[in-house]
Amino acid sequence: MRYFFHIGFDGFNYKGWQKLPQTKGRNVQEIIEINLSKVLKTKLTIVGCGRTDAQVHAAQFFFHVDIEKGWDFDLKSRLNMNLPKEIAVFDVLPVDDQSHARFSAIERTYNYFIHTEKDPYMANISAYYAKEDLDVDLMKKAVSLLVDYEDYRALSKSIPADRSAICKIKAANFFAGKNGDWFRFEISSNRFLNGMIRIVVQKLLTIGRQTLSLNEFESYLLSKQKPLVNRLAFPQGLHLTKVTYPFLDIAMKSKVLQSLIR
Repeated sequence: MRYFFHIGFDGFNYKGWQKLPQTKGRNVQEIIEINLSKVLKTKLTIVGCGRTDAQVHAAQFFFHVDIEKGWDFDLKSRLNMNLPKEIAVFDVLPVDDQSHARFSAIERTYNYFIHTEKDPYMANISAYYAKEDLDVDLMKKAVSLLVDYEDYRALSKSIPADRSAICKIKAANFFAGKNGDWFRFEISSNRFLNGMIRIVVQKLLTIGRQTLSLNEFESYLLSKQKPLVNRLAFPQGLHLTKVTYPFLDIAMKSKVLQSLIR
């Protein structure tokens, strides 16, 4: 039988969700597979709803796994006892065998957090950029352009030439504190390209500093050509906060992230 696991993780000390042969260091997928296999006493392979960069977080994430034998204990509690403190299981949900954690998802929402006053308690969950005089109106205008385009090849870290770069952005918003002490960028789409959100955030900061014009930013979306260099914003500010399926729509559980989305 197939199950969806609803989880969350603090990715700061991890090399990302995915288990890759060439990647050294801890990854979330492998740690869950090891512990889930140990708890259920059978070798299991899990499939996540996507990938994340090193140090990127997920307040909401899903993976699916096929489990032949049932169990007679509280699997969620048992697994949480075995997993490290940075990874939490919220729900274990039986689903149809055709349901797929990655390919069945119809929308994903990310939030990127920035704080501009140095704060050790925010260091691992928000990106610190020292306070400066940013043109927030220009940044908001740039964000409003994102929903008008679909080809994001120019705002990706890497994508094969024969792969689609089409992303159907459903919504994009930029929020700023009155004193310029915090910023939040939120974006929802059916899919995202490698590094896309962190590249967009870096462009927004450059626009706010008025060293990149709105026309230059829009030219990336019009040209569909990847620049020679695409700088990325710091990874720890990025959080996957919502994954939606036709058959499943659950609010994120993290109280901390709920307090930051203000």
